[in-house]
Amino acid sequence: MAQRAVWLISREPGTPFCGTVRFSRRYPTVEKRAKVFNGASYVPIPEDGPFLKALLFELRLLDDEEDFIESRDSCSHINKTSVYGLLIGGGELWPVVAFLKNNMIYACVPLVEQTLSPHPPLISISGISQGFELLFGVQDFLSLSQKNDTELNTKLNQLPDLLLQACPFGTLLDANLQNSLDSINFASVTHSQKQPAWKVGTYKGKPQVSISITEKVKSMQYDKQDIADTWQVVGTVTCKCDLEGIMPNVTISLSLPTNGSPLQDILVHPCVTSLDSAILTSSSIDAMDDSAFSGPYKFPLTPPLESFNLCYYTSQVPVPPILGFYQMKEEEIQVKITVNLKLHESVKNNFEFCEAHIPFYNRGPITHVDYKVSFGQLEVFREKSSLVWIIGQKFPKSMEINLSGTVTFGAKSHEKQSFDEICIGGTAYLKLHFRILDYTLTGCYADQHSVQVFASGKPKISTRKL
Repeated sequence: MAQRAVWLISREPGTPFCGTVRFSRRYPTVEKRAKVFNGASYVPIPEDGPFLKALLFELRLLDDEEDFIESRDSCSHINKTSVYGLLIGGGELWPVVAFLKNNMIYACVPLVEQTLSPHPPLISISGISQGFELLFGVQDFLSLSQKNDTELNTKLNQLPDLLLQACPFGTLLDANLQNSLDSINFASVTHSQKQPAWKVGTYKGKPQVSISITEKVKSMQYDKQDIADTWQVVGTVTCKCDLEGIMPNVTISLSLPTNGSPLQDILVHPCVTSLDSAILTSSSIDAMDDSAFSGPYKFPLTPPLESFNLCYYTSQVPVPPILGFYQMKEEEIQVKITVNLKLHESVKNNFEFCEAHIPFYNRGPITHVDYKVSFGQLEVFREKSSLVWIIGQKFPKSMEINLSGTVTFGAKSHEKQSFDEICIGGTAYLKLHFRILDYTLTGCYADQHSVQVFASGKPKISTRKL
């Protein structure tokens, strides 16, 4: 699936639009196809200026904008996908894939081979996942060994030639742009086996395969009978295969323990050559039952030279890793808070860090805090009107900790205070940040003995959980 256009925008507060287009590429042949497929719902790709202004507005990155705009910030317009619609020239340019990373906005517009009115489901548009893959590849290329602005400018100048090889005519062939750079500098060598177009070099050295699994849990707990708590695990499997030969073949298997939570919504890297139909059809939209496919999940592939994300997945674990209760009562210029956190008994009690952030919006600076904490320590950020409860590396043996106290606020100053349209009066939240070492909530793991490598030499295989 092809892309209609690609942009790189540096975030620069103080400039007219708070950003500058550092790179853009349009694909006219893809644009002609978009006009045919989209019909009356077709909106042409705009010039860089109007696109920049519309995107920064949608991302809330314009310095002079209002705090709350109904058409963009209302509850009916919550965006969870990094896919946006931009109002340009009386029409809506959709879908626009965009995200901000290290003061650089990465954006593209995938081709949708059907009408856009009404919007088709995102899962039916394969160009969106290809767009993310392309933008992640550009991000990896720009961040690799980058030490200063001079190196960044050098890499930006290399992008036009690199995209000619990695994404000709808007069609992604290889998201690892370093491969294309190696190809440009690669001396021609005669091979007995034909070199594939997407793999533009070969590895020479000790064979090794590295696999790492990272899981992130997103949870919303309300402690109300009329509002259901929600939680979900999102996982990423990253691989690096240093193997000699032009087309080495590898099969990587992911497994679950007996009581593990099945993997769902699995998206794989284009280098994966085939998949079991049970993997493709396992979706979080369907009701979970005992018949859900629980592995092993096998991924036969021909790996690229550089590190790549083998797959992404979601999973519905039985309970959140940490159960929480947060209550706030307002009394004039004070609020009384009560927090209770409990680590579930099935979760590994070994954190790299664990912190609870408690912001107080629409108020003046904190002038005094009287508190009692059963574990850890509390830090007060007075000007930011927030508290940070530093829990540390372990919960106590009881697996339960408490915080209670009274927070007093001063008068609001004329300077801009922390503002939120939703967190008014007694409406508030606590946000928990933590990382558990060498652990996955689903129990997912890659057994190094189940990794099959069809290449010369016996590789060293390493697996880890991040």
